[in-house]
Amino acid sequence: MSTSMLLDISNAMLFTAFILYLIATFFFGATIRDKRSKHKKGIAGKIGITITIIGFLAQLVYFITRWMASGHAPVSNLFEFTTFLGMSIVLAFIIIYFIYKTGVLGLFALPVAMIIIAYASIFPTEVSPLVPSLQSYWLQIHVITVSLGQGILAISFVAGLIYLIRQIDQTVRSKRTTWLEIVLFTIFLFIGFIVSTSIFNFMDYEATFEYTEQNALTTTEYHLPAIAGPAGGELMTEGAMEPWFEAPGWMQGEDAGRKFNTVIWSFLTGTLIYLLARLVLRKRIGKAMQPLLKNVKPDLLDEINYRSVTIGFPVFTLGGLIFASIWAQIAWDRFWGWDPKEVWALITWFFYAAYLHLRLSRGWHGEKSAWLAVGGFAIILFNLIVVNLVFAGLHSYA
Repeated sequence: MSTSMLLDISNAMLFTAFILYLIATFFFGATIRDKRSKHKKGIAGKIGITITIIGFLAQLVYFITRWMASGHAPVSNLFEFTTFLGMSIVLAFIIIYFIYKTGVLGLFALPVAMIIIAYASIFPTEVSPLVPSLQSYWLQIHVITVSLGQGILAISFVAGLIYLIRQIDQTVRSKRTTWLEIVLFTIFLFIGFIVSTSIFNFMDYEATFEYTEQNALTTTEYHLPAIAGPAGGELMTEGAMEPWFEAPGWMQGEDAGRKFNTVIWSFLTGTLIYLLARLVLRKRIGKAMQPLLKNVKPDLLDEINYRSVTIGFPVFTLGGLIFASIWAQIAWDRFWGWDPKEVWALITWFFYAAYLHLRLSRGWHGEKSAWLAVGGFAIILFNLIVVNLVFAGLHSYA
């Protein structure tokens, strides 16, 4: 089978998985509706998990066929890593679901996975040969293990977020309701990303810019109208929208201007969707969601939050520190070099170590534990998005 055919199958399976996850989310949503009998809720949950498993198998086919097309595990660039992270979240959810039989997790976990997979689309999807530093099995072991660990930790975020929505008193404004609303607003920004990129992809929008990077003439293609053009860039496509301003010159990495432009569109579109939702609901998003979760057991959510960290933290430790150090020694002849990615992996490790310490020795259960889970996943997303977009380092090839 030719490489192009394998890639066609791979892309089709990834899209199929995304659609199946979307459908499954609606079935999990049916499990929290009060008017449904317990029997109907059980059927909806079984249908939801069945569709989720089929979607996961479709994404597994994507992973295998892309591996066959490229000749190496498809985790060597940001598109591949991010899609695999979404796949890891789904796998972690499936495992947790069969342990705790809690359908409401799917209502939140699957959208998080879909947002992560959609975010991957801003990165180049082409299959390319590996640079010498990536030609190591330890890289594949390191990245796959890190992704699996982060996928499990994402479930602690999901459980923690549901707990906060369920338990925080929404009858009065407070710092707690404000921070919770900020978290939910951030999710709307990701939804804005999906909406804006989908609309302009459907319109087949494209604008090419030329700019100089490291004394070399470089071109980049925008698939969203350029609010922020590349630093020192010149628009080459006739009829395309002229940028309002240039991306800051300190933004490093491949296509930094295009990625920054995508962030701006995500913020504008997400904010608009959030404001429309507030206009329709006439209340805070958290307050509107709280009644739907009144039958969810908070103690069970707290248990899922904690267990996810106790499983995900050791896996992340293996991948993010131990296996990463082995690969770094092979690739760069040193175990540690204070590269931005390495620094933030260490910060992530210390944060979850502190989570376990505070939980076990100080009794930080319930709401405190939930806030820590949300904060930990925010660090993971910061590493995934901001560190890759802003900072330059040895991982910039990705």
